[in-house]
Amino acid sequence: MANTYTKVSELSINDLANYLRLTEIPVSDTTLLSSILEAAKSYVLTYTGRDEESADTFPEFTLAVLVLSEDLYDKRTYSVDKSEANKVVESILGMRSVNLL
Repeated sequence: MANTYTKVSELSINDLANYLRLTEIPVSDTTLLSSILEAAKSYVLTYTGRDEESADTFPEFTLAVLVLSEDLYDKRTYSVDKSEANKVVESILGMRSVNLL
């Protein structure tokens, strides 16, 4: 049975590892995965102008965090350059942003 994630606040390193299809989490990757997950959550919240409680009401934000985390993991970076942002993530977040001018 596939995992279903509904809330950004409930995402864990194990959830991210499952999404990335990692069968094991090497001890050396624990800090990396934790940092990536926190960076992705922060990006989603900052981009949308929402707090974590508000973000938890939109299940699509969880997917955005996971997709963004996958990009960060693949590139092994802790930051997101807006010019290289994933278009799916931008689309999801843009629909729910409250801080757009």
